[in-house]
Amino acid sequence: MRLTRGKLLTGAAVAAALLALTGCGGGSDGKGAAAKETVPPTATGSLEELAAEVKCRPSIQTDADEIRQGVCKIDAGKFILATFATDRGQREWLNGAKDYGGSYLVGAKWVAVGDQKMVTTLRGRLGGTLEQGASHSGHQHSG
Repeated sequence: MRLTRGKLLTGAAVAAALLALTGCGGGSDGKGAAAKETVPPTATGSLEELAAEVKCRPSIQTDADEIRQGVCKIDAGKFILATFATDRGQREWLNGAKDYGGSYLVGAKWVAVGDQKMVTTLRGRLGGTLEQGASHSGHQHSG
């Protein structure tokens, strides 16, 4: 099944809603804590298998051939977990979602979205690479 822009935007909209609930996430403490953490090999698997790795039971929001997406809640907070049928579909979704800001943990055909603390916590269990969305904290006004 082809990945459509509408379905990608639906996924990005859910990610944006979660970011709003978590305070838009994009801050950094400037201490370089990520440089000292031990990162396991990047996890693979279905949405449910990845969720089980972090001990959550996802509330499925999107269940389509090209993307499956759910909201997870663990002791550290809430996050979105999405799995993709193709690498291209994952990258298109991620490129659209990053316009909303936030922090993203990216693995092989999966993405976890939450605030920076959450994705750093998840990275300790799932591996993957950290990516940042657009920063919305600089409020510059032209005059």
